[in-house]
Amino acid sequence: MAGERRFVVQRHRATRLHYDFRLEIDGVLVSWAVPKGPTLDPKVRRAAFHVEDHPMDYIDFEGVIPAGGYGGGDVIVWDAGTWEPTKDPDPAAAVAAGELHARLHGDKLRGTFVLIRTRRQGSGKDDWLLLHKRDEHAVDGWDPEEHPRSVLSGRTSDEVLADPDRLWDPHTGARPLKASREELRALEEVRDGDTWHVFGRDLRVSTPDKVLFPPLPGQAPVTRRELLRYTTRLAPTVLPYVTGRALALRRFPGGAGSTGSWQRRPPRWAPPWLTSLTVTEPAALVWAASVDALEWHVPAAGFAVIELGHGTAWADQLVLARLYRTAFEHLGVTAGAKVTGARGIELWVPAAGDAGGWIDALTRSIAAVVPELGRPGTAGGPSVVAPYSPLAAPGAPVSAPIGWDELDDPALTPDAFTIRTVPDRGGDPFAAVLGPPRPLPALDRVEP
Repeated sequence: MAGERRFVVQRHRATRLHYDFRLEIDGVLVSWAVPKGPTLDPKVRRAAFHVEDHPMDYIDFEGVIPAGGYGGGDVIVWDAGTWEPTKDPDPAAAVAAGELHARLHGDKLRGTFVLIRTRRQGSGKDDWLLLHKRDEHAVDGWDPEEHPRSVLSGRTSDEVLADPDRLWDPHTGARPLKASREELRALEEVRDGDTWHVFGRDLRVSTPDKVLFPPLPGQAPVTRRELLRYTTRLAPTVLPYVTGRALALRRFPGGAGSTGSWQRRPPRWAPPWLTSLTVTEPAALVWAASVDALEWHVPAAGFAVIELGHGTAWADQLVLARLYRTAFEHLGVTAGAKVTGARGIELWVPAAGDAGGWIDALTRSIAAVVPELGRPGTAGGPSVVAPYSPLAAPGAPVSAPIGWDELDDPALTPDAFTIRTVPDRGGDPFAAVLGPPRPLPALDRVEP
């Protein structure tokens, strides 16, 4: 209703899981971080930490905050509703005095909550306690983790992380992570020099029907418009693999087959909103496609990357990849496979620290099983082609993640997928490798 104060509680997985408890007071969201979350159990006292006020635009934010920035992680709207103060009619004065009584009308949280300051901190992030009074809405033993779904979308934190709709930009607020049908439809009407609005940004498009990739036999060549369409559709999937990483672009103004050059920072003529190639939003990838960046390279930090394609026949690579698959299962290691779009297969393992020695030991273990195949893989270099990046080759092949079971498909080839076929594959078989780097296990129990 008009005039009612609003509240939101966001489940936020940043460095650590916590719940952000936010009350509308005087036009901003006065906020506390509650590590274990609010509860309806009147016997429980929750530690809460007063943090900076947030703008009202943040009240319905659900999506991701880019890694590397403050609060980087995933956010869901865990609860929302209205509230009113019940003791002091001036809630701002109550917060300043260190005790606020608030009656909440949410989907999950109802009844009277009390916030009490217990200690002042020089940083301004004071220590508080959050508790629920014993009233008609109190529930003994009530655990917020038993109610994991968003009241906005009905999704869990894992589901939002796997397929986020929005990204929070501290300068401009929430930005869309998925292009609308209208934006994709508008791309089909773009002509030379037109401005195309996509992902909340304006992008000037030159010669959209310029040929960038020579055709495969029996097919039409691939144009800049097609590359823009592909990048727009795949940007939400690609973004987690490049966010916070310094993107190195290989540009081919003459198209695939011409001499390329590296672009590691925005040129002077880049749009003003693009200040770095450390990508944090999907529009940056679309801009890259618009300037004929046919390949997207990223630092390999955080991953152990094993390359199987150097001088090894394709059939032998498949044998090796299946042996690695079995080894990873024995080790309990999370890993992903992708075809490179050119000659081979790459295996990615999330890894904390220097993984070179671990890769060497693992490849020796595999070599002992199939000595006739020679060296069964090498460690990738300091940078790698990003998942879902095109390659500058005829037909616009893609460095495409695959499911482990696809290694058993006799039709699989290293250049099996192109920008015309990848968007309709659905899902992301590489998603398991996302997340924080993990310690690698000892290799004394590899039994491929």
